[in-house]
Amino acid sequence: MLNSVQEANALQRERFFTLQAYDKVNQTMRTVEWDKERGQLLMIDQRLLPGEFKVVSYSDYSQVIHAIREMVVRGAPAIGAAAAFGLALAARQSNAASLADLQADLHQAAAQLRAARPTAVNLAWALERMLRLVDNALGQVDDLRQQVLDLAQYIADEDVEINQRMARHGAALLDDGDTVIHHCNTGSLATVDWGTALGVIRMAFEQGKRLHVLVDETRPRLQGARLTAWELQQYGIPFDIISDNAAGFFLRSGKVQKVLFGGDRMAANGDVANKIGTYMLSLAAFDNGVPTYSVVPTSTIDLALAHGGLIPIEERDASEVLDIQAAGQRVTPVGASARNPAFDVTPHRLLSAIITENGVVYPPYDRNLPLVVNKI
Repeated sequence: MLNSVQEANALQRERFFTLQAYDKVNQTMRTVEWDKERGQLLMIDQRLLPGEFKVVSYSDYSQVIHAIREMVVRGAPAIGAAAAFGLALAARQSNAASLADLQADLHQAAAQLRAARPTAVNLAWALERMLRLVDNALGQVDDLRQQVLDLAQYIADEDVEINQRMARHGAALLDDGDTVIHHCNTGSLATVDWGTALGVIRMAFEQGKRLHVLVDETRPRLQGARLTAWELQQYGIPFDIISDNAAGFFLRSGKVQKVLFGGDRMAANGDVANKIGTYMLSLAAFDNGVPTYSVVPTSTIDLALAHGGLIPIEERDASEVLDIQAAGQRVTPVGASARNPAFDVTPHRLLSAIITENGVVYPPYDRNLPLVVNKI
């Protein structure tokens, strides 16, 4: 018979967890995590949830690029950390014998990683941070390899701390008894750990506030119905799943007190690109006087972009819209075409405030956002 240590080692080797195993690992397993023993990047495969909880491992940075594109990992902060670790893998893969050659290899790998998903600014932000280290490196080639890995780990650890700071600021805006509409997934799965908008809800709930969450399905990939609902189950937070187009009904009925969502890139004026459907949700909330908050780390705020019209919007494969089944049958006609923008831009005028790790930001955003971004 295996003892408990042997069983744990077997579980570690297998790298596969059932849904029932989640409560045994969720205190230590991050969405994006470095395996020191094997020198590999581990990530939760979010495409399989809620049916399976599976951890996949990567030893090649090109595999990380594919994982980002195919949404094995998703959520701006999690993508940023994955890209940073991807560059650490590239450093290990490189056969460069000189510092200059390794620097060149890492710049090439960074360009490929950056192109994986163009809208999420955290991806570019993390890589630029890594490349500053690369460009200023001194010493031996192996020293730089270790420094790149150390910085990637620091970025991951920092993300968890930032999310918890955001959660504390945001939790103060939620009242006991609130019903909150939440769009997409912004919990631990969208970050390295804890979460942004869903992290705010989790923090307020753990503070003892009675909350109820209306979870937008978030079509077409259903990140709300699949991922947010699953996370809320783990936390014990009451929720109901609603179709995206039901949000207006609940907002107009007076049954919703707050709207929360994250952001993949925010312009200097407060316009925010987020998962498709956020704009319509924000319009309905604004029309009914319901406070609406975007919860983003300052790394998501792109002060170089004057307004949201300059944010590149990724358009994904039409199959995500067309390949839908109901009662075992395809819903859409064979041969039909579709458009599938992954994000839309919510104008800053629709936001009641922006929640960051450095505090809550109120209008005028073009004046106040730089203050929190540059806060020491």
